Amino acid sequence: MANTSGIRAHMKTVGSISKITGAMQMVASARMHQAQQRADASLPYAEKLREILQEAVSDPSVMAHLDLKKNPLLEKRPVYRTAYIVMGSDKGLAGPYNNNVIKFTGVELRGKEDSPLLAVGKQMRIGLNHWGYHIEKSWTGFSEKPTFEAAEEIADYVESMFVHGEVDEVDIIYTYFKSVMVQIPKTVPILPVQPKAKDALEVQAEEAWDADDPTDYPTLVFEPEPAEMLSYLAKYYLRSQIFTALIQSSACELASRMTAMSTATDNAQNLLGKLQVYYQKVRQASITTEINEIVSGAEALK
Repeated sequence: MANTSGIRAHMKTVGSISKITGAMQMVASARMHQAQQRADASLPYAEKLREILQEAVSDPSVMAHLDLKKNPLLEKRPVYRTAYIVMGSDKGLAGPYNNNVIKFTGVELRGKEDSPLLAVGKQMRIGLNHWGYHIEKSWTGFSEKPTFEAAEEIADYVESMFVHGEVDEVDIIYTYFKSVMVQIPKTVPILPVQPKAKDALEVQAEEAWDADDPTDYPTLVFEPEPAEMLSYLAKYYLRSQIFTALIQSSACELASRMTAMSTATDNAQNLLGKLQVYYQKVRQASITTEINEIVSGAEALK
């Protein structure tokens, strides 16, 4: 039977761990709420910018007069090679967050094993390397608090790959923040800009459009000319999409860490309660043994 001093040392260790995980939970909770607010604020802007570019590249009158050499980010070509930006965390202790992204990436890469991977986050780089994936480029140090400068650095690299023909498509794999308890890994294509998907009503409206009627005109009016405006918008769109994904990933990382630390704290408290019961049993058994020895000794002296 274990001695009481060993159990007390175990209880002290579990209590210390409980305090640490509880503090980490509170820190992650505070940071998560800030990250959630940033994620909610950035998403509508990024989505609207995407819609504008999608409408532009869906307009034949715009694309017919566009020089793709001056607007290479809008060039749609046959896809032979796709680059994936895979976003994870720099720190561990975030529950299944990174592992879920890695599993999702494995599904996405089926049949595309030669695709270059660009890892964001130290733990993501380690995890992908562990499973045998080759990392062409990685960035670390800003997963919890992403900056627009970090997004620009990533965007510059993938833009160079796309413009120089090293890849024909660029996708982001990140985790979308739906709620504190629900985070969903997803893939979002960012290059080239995809034309807007049309529903049946939009197709009927286009068929009914009369090009000779001056009162009937497209919804987008460019000032200055599209060739000049789209070049700037495409670059900013790329950076905003990456930045939005970084912010979403940050909120998911902190939410997952908060949940993991909450579970760890609860488990430590449960274990501490069991140890206290066990300690009392061992202590009572020790006292009973000592009493028996005293009684036996007294009987022997009679």
